[in-house]
Amino acid sequence: MTETPTARPSETRVQRLQRLRRAVETSGALHLKDAAGLLKVSEMTVRRDLAGPEAVLALLGGYVVNAASPTGIKYTFEQEIDQHTQDKLLACRSAAASIKEGDTIFIDCGTTMQSLADCLPEDMPLSVICYSLNVASIVTHRAATQVMLMGGLYHPSSQSFSSDDGLSYLRRLGVNKAFVSAGGLHWTRGASCSNFHEVAIKQAVIATAMESILVVDASKLGSLKPAFFADVSSFSRIIVGGSVPADTRKHFRSHPVEYVTSAA
Repeated sequence: MTETPTARPSETRVQRLQRLRRAVETSGALHLKDAAGLLKVSEMTVRRDLAGPEAVLALLGGYVVNAASPTGIKYTFEQEIDQHTQDKLLACRSAAASIKEGDTIFIDCGTTMQSLADCLPEDMPLSVICYSLNVASIVTHRAATQVMLMGGLYHPSSQSFSSDDGLSYLRRLGVNKAFVSAGGLHWTRGASCSNFHEVAIKQAVIATAMESILVVDASKLGSLKPAFFADVSSFSRIIVGGSVPADTRKHFRSHPVEYVTSAA
């Protein structure tokens, strides 16, 4: 019989992180509660252990995962979601207001999309297609929502999944509205993101959905990330939360951009 590892009183933070890393390498992701149970410490202790700049693990949407993205850039979901929070919320509230009862919607991955999932109309019957843990963890608790989760290989960098089977499944579905995220939106270089595995998924849903809606905060305008996925003209609506300077707005005059600067 294998005993559950227990933390020794003298166990250091480095030793705890080593044990967590071995567990994550085996499972791919470990829930915060399970991580605390494994180490016999509080969840707050696990959070503190993961907060150091040298940590090789990160806490993404309640799961402990490897901190490095496929590009070698450290990504911490909880740090990212704290960035431009109010602007993201403004954009997401506006986007959610367009959803109608019975819609089948696609929700992209990323911290902005977590805010969108939180903004979905309460008790409205919906079908939601998603491929990320943070979005799924919200929509699966909605009693009136049918959830379709695209599976595949897990990517800690965006807490999402990808696979050829998932793409085939997505292309067979009828999508009323696709809510898409981006790490950058440039007037000539289009919409881009940091993770190349997201490109095929974003492009597939843009081609499939009746309406594709890009939802971003103001900081994304003028920014360019390494993975291009769509021209600005690919979207039927672009919803931007937050204040945008006039010299930036002028570049988007010929596109359907909606600027949301205050709560309705």
